[in-house]
Amino acid sequence: MTDVLDTHDPLATPAAGGPAGRRHRFGRPVTWVTALVFGFFFVNLAGVIGVPLVDSFGTRWFTSWLPDGWTTQWYGSAWREFSLGQVFWTTALVSVLVVAVSVVVGVPAAYALARRNFPGKRLVLLLFLLPILVPPITYGIPLATVLYKFQLAGTLAGVVLANLVPSVPFVVLTMTPFIEQIDPRIEAAARMCGAGTSAVLLRILAPLLVPGILAASVLVLVRTVGMFELTFLTAGPDSQTLVVALYYAVFSAGIRTQQSIDAMAVMYTLSMLVLLVIALRFVNPTQLVTRVKEERTTH
Repeated sequence: MTDVLDTHDPLATPAAGGPAGRRHRFGRPVTWVTALVFGFFFVNLAGVIGVPLVDSFGTRWFTSWLPDGWTTQWYGSAWREFSLGQVFWTTALVSVLVVAVSVVVGVPAAYALARRNFPGKRLVLLLFLLPILVPPITYGIPLATVLYKFQLAGTLAGVVLANLVPSVPFVVLTMTPFIEQIDPRIEAAARMCGAGTSAVLLRILAPLLVPGILAASVLVLVRTVGMFELTFLTAGPDSQTLVVALYYAVFSAGIRTQQSIDAMAVMYTLSMLVLLVIALRFVNPTQLVTRVKEERTTH
């Protein structure tokens, strides 16, 4: 008798021309759609980054795939035309001041939220989180109005004050988990040995919080350099950071060489890339997002 293959046998090999065979050969449709979406994203990303990069080194570029020639003169031209030395100095000064003030204010606030229970604690924490959850433009316009009223807008101090609004919550959000991980019995033991509050903070907690402070500082630094809305609304001619100066170079009146603007954009992109690489060495973005979600769920 001839053996008959059971078509319902799960161990039987599917026919090459059947639906299962076609899915196995060509992959699932979801895989293809995902690959196409990611491919489209990376092609556009390469174009957004690659076109200004190539144009910043080209002499002329109109109808061909590549420029007619290559030069580095546009970087020097952009540095002189847009006074990038002053712009970089202003950006660095604003960033350092914002980081310093944010750490000085945010670390004690994070300590109070991590160690103390008091009436209205959840409300205070929610107020700290609002500048992170709300788009900056929604509170940037009223904030700029207040700063103009007190004649602080258009100055370096006004730009620093505006950037402190989202920066302090970043420090609180980053430092609170670090403080919560430190055993309170360490502080209690130090107090039993006669250490005062200042000694506990400076000699006991500060060395343990150095990784958290570095993480918060780098995170605030990246945020400040990349912050456009608040800086644009409060900056003046002598207090523009790099991202605002780039905006004015593109959209302000006058004729400017496109290659010089692209060279300026490349310098801004490289500075942000360096800062992001440094930030990822200290901060895990998934932990930060998880922390925000936990706080939103709690409240």
